[in-house]
Amino acid sequence: MKQNIAIVAGGDSSELVVSLKSAEGIYSFIDKVKYNLYIVLLIKEQWVVRMADDLLIPIDKNDFSFEHESKRVNFDFAYITIHGTPGENGLLQGYFEMIGLPYSSCNVLVSALTFNKYFCNHYLKGFGVRVSDSIRLMRGETVQTEPTVQSLALPLFVKPNVGGSSFGVTKVKTADQLQPAIAHAFAEGDEVMIERCIVGTEITCGCYQSKEKVVVFPLTEVVTDNEFFDYDAKYNGQVEEITPARLSESITTAVQALTAKIYKLLGAKGIIRIDYIIEADGIPTMIEINTTPGMTATSFIPQQIRAAGLNIQDVMTDIIENELNNQTIA
Repeated sequence: MKQNIAIVAGGDSSELVVSLKSAEGIYSFIDKVKYNLYIVLLIKEQWVVRMADDLLIPIDKNDFSFEHESKRVNFDFAYITIHGTPGENGLLQGYFEMIGLPYSSCNVLVSALTFNKYFCNHYLKGFGVRVSDSIRLMRGETVQTEPTVQSLALPLFVKPNVGGSSFGVTKVKTADQLQPAIAHAFAEGDEVMIERCIVGTEITCGCYQSKEKVVVFPLTEVVTDNEFFDYDAKYNGQVEEITPARLSESITTAVQALTAKIYKLLGAKGIIRIDYIIEADGIPTMIEINTTPGMTATSFIPQQIRAAGLNIQDVMTDIIENELNNQTIA
C-alpha cells in the first residue's frame, strides 16, 4: 500500500510565499508512484489539505489526519517546508513528536538552536567554527550608535535574529542608518542581531544524511550586484549562481568537511544548507544555517544535487525511508 506524505507549507511569517513555492518544488521531486502526496497548508489558525481541484479540507489537529469522501486519511510522513515559524523553529517538530508522526527536518532542539542565529553562532564558535562578531538586542533594548559602530565597524548588517529569506535585513553603511535599520528588523520579530560585515566570496553548501553517511553536495557561489544577497537576489533573479563554485580544490574540500562537521555537531536531520563567506585568507566564516532550505526547481539544493550527479527523486526517497525505518526500529 502506498504511504501518505504530507508536504507541509505555509507558516506565520513573511516567508509564506517562499514556502508555497518550495512545496510545489518538493511535490514535483517526490516519487508519485511510491507515495501519495498531499500539500498541507498551515497558515495561522487554518490547517487544510489542498486537493487537486483546489478544495480545502480541514486537518484534524488531534492527529493530523483529514476526512475525504467519507474516508479518514492518516499521514505516514510529513515533509516540512515552512520557512520561518512554526516549521523552522521547533514548534511544528514538537507537535509531530507528540503525535508520533515522522518528519523530514531537524528535531526540536536543533531547529530552535539554528533558528536563533546569535545562539547558534556562539554554540558553534565553541567548536572552532569561525563566525562574525555580533550583538543581540531583545525588543525594548537599545544600543548607542557610536559605540556600536566603533565596536563592529562599518559597513555592518542588521537583521532579525530569527527568520530568513532576507526579510528585515539592512546593510548599514553610515552611522545614521543604524537606528532605522534596527527598527526595520524589529518589525519582523522580537530579536535583532547587529553583525560585523564579512567581505569575501559568498558560497553555500547543502548536505543530508543518507543510509550510510553524511552526503555533502558541491558548493554554489553566489554573485550579485545588489548590496547583499537580499530577497530580490534570492527570488527575483538578481543573482548569478555558479555550481560548482569557482574555488580551489583545497578550499572546496575544507568547506565540505566543515559542513559535514557542523551537521554532526548539531545532530542534524534531513537536508540542511549552510551559508559561508570565504575571506581573503581562504578560511570560511559561517553566516547562517538553513534547516528547511528553499526547494524550488531553481533553488540551491536542487542545483547542487544535479551537480553532484544525483537524482533528486532518489534523495527525497532516501530522506523519507531513512526516517520511516528509524521510526520502525525505535
